[in-house]
Amino acid sequence: MHLAYPAVLAVLLFCTGLYGVLARRNAILVLMSVELMLNAVNLNLVAFDVWLRDTLHGGQALTLFTIAIAAAEIGIGLAIVLAVYRNRGSSDIDRLRDTAEGPDPADPEGPEDPAAPAQKAEAAA
Repeated sequence: MHLAYPAVLAVLLFCTGLYGVLARRNAILVLMSVELMLNAVNLNLVAFDVWLRDTLHGGQALTLFTIAIAAAEIGIGLAIVLAVYRNRGSSDIDRLRDTAEGPDPADPEGPEDPAAPAQKAEAAA
């Protein structure tokens, strides 16, 4: 088997993943693109391990570590994306500056006091 075939496929996968990370606005699609990039790295690790005929199979061992890291990244990443979607109603990356709920700069009065409706009702009575 020639090394060029899996290497070219890995380059195509990695470039597709890189384009997805740079061009997408949806957080889920960005996570999927990162997975494509990690799979390209795994393909290279296994291909070079087979090509070099490593007796310790270091490339395959590193691939297992990469798969474990990718699984943890997807688990934590999806949890963060779902929490952001529940709070903000959108998973658009461009509209998410930070996860902290700060005062709205467009609101001149500032945040409303939770006790304000009760105080208005007492003042009206």
